[in-house]
Amino acid sequence: MAVILERTGHFDSKTFHLCNCIDINGHCLMKITVLGSGMVGSAIIQDLARDSRLHVTAVDASQKALDKFNGNPNIHVVRADLREAGSVADAVAECDLAVNAVPGFMGFSVLRQIIEAGKNVVDISFFPENALELDTLAKSRNVTAVVDCGVAPGLCNIIAGHVTSLQDKTDTYACYVGGLPQVREWPYEYKAVFSPSDVLEEYTRPARFVENGEEVVWPPLSGVELMDFPEIGTLEAFNTDGLRTLLRTMNIPDMCEKTLRYPGHANLMRIFRESGFFDTHPVDVKGEDVVPMDLTSRLLFDKWRLGENEVDFTVMRVVLEGRTGNHRQRYTYDLYDQYDITSKTTSMARTTGYTCTIVARQILGGIYTETGISPPEYLGAVETCWENLLQEYAKRKIRLNECVAELENHP
Repeated sequence: MAVILERTGHFDSKTFHLCNCIDINGHCLMKITVLGSGMVGSAIIQDLARDSRLHVTAVDASQKALDKFNGNPNIHVVRADLREAGSVADAVAECDLAVNAVPGFMGFSVLRQIIEAGKNVVDISFFPENALELDTLAKSRNVTAVVDCGVAPGLCNIIAGHVTSLQDKTDTYACYVGGLPQVREWPYEYKAVFSPSDVLEEYTRPARFVENGEEVVWPPLSGVELMDFPEIGTLEAFNTDGLRTLLRTMNIPDMCEKTLRYPGHANLMRIFRESGFFDTHPVDVKGEDVVPMDLTSRLLFDKWRLGENEVDFTVMRVVLEGRTGNHRQRYTYDLYDQYDITSKTTSMARTTGYTCTIVARQILGGIYTETGISPPEYLGAVETCWENLLQEYAKRKIRLNECVAELENHP
């Protein structure tokens, strides 16, 4: 039986307040600085700015990106190149919490500088480096740093943390996730809501899974299987490297994550990859060095761009099996979310950005206070964080369905 998780549960929203955020005159005291104002960063900024208890500063190198916030008195804009020395420290100097929404290639460096400045932070930059390497630094600065705080990674990790806190032993974890256009158009039947180069990296980076308690590596785009979803129909799932911190924080013998696309996409991308279009080493073209990946990304940028008011959707299924006492259960969580026509916010920006803003408020409100690097699975194990997340999702019309099934016991 499926249940729509839009309940109050044990969490009383009346007791949830942002600490010291409003003075006796009603003036806002809590300041959040968001570094990066791209598609997801903009959704984060706008959601935070709807809260009269917060004042938001948006920082970006692009004036065009910042111009979107013209006329909003609760958003202060700062144009700055965060790659310049001292710029990150200057940007976060006055804030109570920072959000790191810069591109992945600079995310780790920016996160380190935020921590060095002694600021609590929620990070969605999804950099390739290991965030846990900054744990000692964060603890020494008494900083709470929640990383990978989007939808996947992010929500799927939170679910993993929640379920493992309920079970005595969790045996399997599988996540299937993708963001797609509702209308399929030849030749790609795909649109990207962020940089194509970030998408293509998923198709080149070896996929790390856990099988029988051992880490194994599979080629990306391998292991294709077909899956049916009620709202969509048939999609294909293929191996990608998405487990990230779960590889180090979860004692689950079997774990995998697969990306969802319309059927045929994986084979087309394998053709591109095997033909050299995703290579990162320069090749000579009429005496000029050209990086194939750069050219491919540039050519795909416009073809993969969502059109104005074009509907996208996010679909995710997370399945965990384990044992509590003498009972075995399978927990299945299904997410399906669509483009918000009213606010003109893509589904990927909603599900990624709003997870981030909810967690940011949890830190400001004092319901999550652990210092150091906190992957989202740590928050999922905290019941008040879990209950608050569900409540805030419901306010934003993000629906997460839960199905718990009793399984036969095996010796």
